[in-house]
Amino acid sequence: MPDYGAIIAGTGSFVPEKRLTNDDLSKMVETNDEWIVQRTGIRERRIASSNESTATMASHAATRAMKAAGVEAKDVDLVIVGTVTPEMVFPSTACFVAASLGMGSTPAFDVAAACSGFLYTLDTAAAFIKAGRFKTVLAIGAETLSRVTDYTDRSSCILFGDGAGAVLLQRSNDTDMGLLYSGLHADGTGWELLYCQPGSRHPIDAATVAGRQQFMKIKGREVYKFAVQRFCELIDDAMRKSELSADQVKLIIPHQVNQRIIDSAMQRLNLPPEKAFVNIDRYGNTSAASIPIALDEAVRGGRAGKGDVVIFVAFGGGLTWANAVVRL
Repeated sequence: MPDYGAIIAGTGSFVPEKRLTNDDLSKMVETNDEWIVQRTGIRERRIASSNESTATMASHAATRAMKAAGVEAKDVDLVIVGTVTPEMVFPSTACFVAASLGMGSTPAFDVAAACSGFLYTLDTAAAFIKAGRFKTVLAIGAETLSRVTDYTDRSSCILFGDGAGAVLLQRSNDTDMGLLYSGLHADGTGWELLYCQPGSRHPIDAATVAGRQQFMKIKGREVYKFAVQRFCELIDDAMRKSELSADQVKLIIPHQVNQRIIDSAMQRLNLPPEKAFVNIDRYGNTSAASIPIALDEAVRGGRAGKGDVVIFVAFGGGLTWANAVVRL
């Protein structure tokens, strides 16, 4: 069986220009900037325009990742998009992305694991490479959560934003670089903590729309407890399985779920807060897009570079949770 490394050759991201600030939200629901910042750390989030969608944002992020890697569309063997806000029920968002990039017959499919979606996508992409099946794979996380956010529900509408991030993975003979370790987990019995119900169980009809059931539902307190617990477990697992000490880890890039959750977990782990990369204040929770957007910003901003070890952790609807260790 082939034994290859799957390295991150390039990163890219894209967020819409439109900003929805806390002050803007205070004109829509009963809330204010101080209340939102204190409880979430979010100050603004980006919102897709009528001309932007999950596929268009994913395509922009992918283009930037390919440019950073010096790879052309014709050289990409596979496209995978992690999303729970797809372009359509079908075809897959990845098919739209591949078509927009002029990839012809390149295989493409989506992965749905909510906020853990990018790590599920990264793991899947790396598995194809490590098995010797493909040499070059685009792994993308993209979401247009504004389209499934209920802007009359002040407990949830403050949280979510839109955006996309991508990495270009390539085969390498160096197995000490790229994705070194990953863990994927799910527990479907906890689905009611975070979900968006339209589908075969609850088709969209007049009653669904009248009851505003086409939007995301979240039990914030329970999700908070789940995320703090899993955050600590995932970091500990990643470091233990990879035999890493804290000083060997350059950066921890968590799913941008809540500033308080990140701070609480880092404190429990006795890790300095600056070791966690945080941009939730500017983008809110962008689900599967949050980790690849943060990674791209960390790389382009000099917070992480070639040879550095980075740990990713995510948790979301499903319930799902995942971690990954990467040497850039």
